[in-house]
Amino acid sequence: MFAPGLSERGLAMEPFRVMQVLARSQALEAVGRDVIHLEVGEPDFPTPEPVVAAATRAMAAGVVRYTPAHGTGALRAAIAGDYLRLYGLRIDPERVVVTSGASAAILLALAAGTDAGDAVLLPDPGYACNRQFVTALGGQPVPVPVPPQSGFQPTASRIAAAWRPGTRAVMLASPANPTGTLLPEAELTAIAEVVRGRGGVLIMDEIYGRLIFDRPPGTALSTVPDAVIVNSFSKYYAMTGWRLGWMVVPEDWIEPVRRLAQNLFVAPPTVAQTAALAAFEPATETLLQARVRELQARRDFLLAALPGLGLELHARPEGAFYIYADSRAHGSDSEALCARILDEVGVALTPGTDFSPGSGRDHIRIAYTQPRERLEEAVARLRPVLGRSG
Repeated sequence: MFAPGLSERGLAMEPFRVMQVLARSQALEAVGRDVIHLEVGEPDFPTPEPVVAAATRAMAAGVVRYTPAHGTGALRAAIAGDYLRLYGLRIDPERVVVTSGASAAILLALAAGTDAGDAVLLPDPGYACNRQFVTALGGQPVPVPVPPQSGFQPTASRIAAAWRPGTRAVMLASPANPTGTLLPEAELTAIAEVVRGRGGVLIMDEIYGRLIFDRPPGTALSTVPDAVIVNSFSKYYAMTGWRLGWMVVPEDWIEPVRRLAQNLFVAPPTVAQTAALAAFEPATETLLQARVRELQARRDFLLAALPGLGLELHARPEGAFYIYADSRAHGSDSEALCARILDEVGVALTPGTDFSPGSGRDHIRIAYTQPRERLEEAVARLRPVLGRSG
């Protein structure tokens, strides 16, 4: 039904289903139900105390005014310094753009790298909002199916086969949401060659790049120096509500992206930027690494428990805090399954349709962002309801 004043874009925008699940969960909690939240991709850990203390000092000192649109020089230098410490890469701080969360970074990357009508290749399954970002800017999101046989990650041959006239960019993620899988370095290099050879833009989501369990963390910049990198303080640093992210852009992108940021966002949050400097302190890093080990233990518990619930795993998650499980043993409607589980036993899960409009009906995403004892309780609650499924 037509609504006066609304654009076609506004009418066509799909819901972010995980937020709908969260709203339903909170409604149940409001009437006294105990809900185990395994739906939202938000760490249960608090923001590290050094970061909170730095924010308190900044507010007390009145450090609340606008900063440059691309972020303070101090924070950009700190981010660049972290690339040197972690990966041995010397990144000019001028290439770093601090943003109002990773969402703003993705929008800036698309705004700088694509025009209305351009096609953007996206892995399917993939982060739900990416295709909405492309649509909102007038682009055409093109899903590239990524089967479990390739770890739910694209290959260079699949990218090449999906490329059509009008294709302008490819957006990838490693570790990926919802699967937690990594893109092999050799495959990333091959994909970059395909994209570069066609004059395209490679946008790399490394939001979960420090949450890797079975190997040292890495960055696409080590092998693809002209990639546009998107990252965030939300996940590894447990700063979701602080709304702070960053980009690393090629040199010829610096001024255009700054102009876009000036007009679209004015500036990133000032207090959050000042606080984030404490995220790179040694004491904070020690705490954060302990949390990575805790997440790995949670993952390992669920990897052992889920097959007994009829939830099959086709690709081992190596990072982030998600498991993408095949739920076909319990029917071919993941939305109905998740709704029933929530209503019957109070475990909130995300239907795979958030990440793949097609194959997502056969999968659910589990976010292990709760303590081990709550995960054990979730498994115990799921046994009877999944036992009656199918």
